[in-house]
Amino acid sequence: MRGFVLKSGTELINPFKLLERVGIRQTWHVADLGCGSTGHFVLPAAQMVGPDGEVYAVDIRRDFLEHVAHTAKQEQFFNIKTVWSDMDVYGATRIPESSLDLCLLINNLFLSQNRPSLIREMARLTKPGGRVVIVEWKASATPIGPPVERRLSVEQSKVICQSPYFELLDEVDVGHSHYGLLYERTESPV
Repeated sequence: MRGFVLKSGTELINPFKLLERVGIRQTWHVADLGCGSTGHFVLPAAQMVGPDGEVYAVDIRRDFLEHVAHTAKQEQFFNIKTVWSDMDVYGATRIPESSLDLCLLINNLFLSQNRPSLIREMARLTKPGGRVVIVEWKASATPIGPPVERRLSVEQSKVICQSPYFELLDEVDVGHSHYGLLYERTESPV
């Protein structure tokens, strides 16, 4: 597998820096829930976990998944699997239960229509001791991003994620437009 270089977008959120900061390792199993069409986190994660790791690109839009799959093939990443799912539905994501070392939710918590179900779904997929990263737009106006009234503050995100399934480990610096929360999956059964 050759080294992968992102062609754009690293100024807003640098996925390599964020993944390194949250402790990604070789052989890990990672999912990006709501991965979007570019694979902005999927492709760097695939490079960082190596050929013995696995990365799931999860989205509700099949066209996004097709684009990610095409790019992965073009870049010769064979450790990426696309998964079509509505992650707001508990039990819908076809990834083995308690198999993830790292679950990413990047700019998608504010979009969720069923946040309690989404939190349970992330917990169901992540193994005890595994990590969950939530990244959201800061609640202040920025040149790009959703309207301010749709954004969640750090405090709102912490309240949404407060559950017996996750323990907050740290707030992560993600740049001038975003904030990050790093959680560890507890032993609590879902």
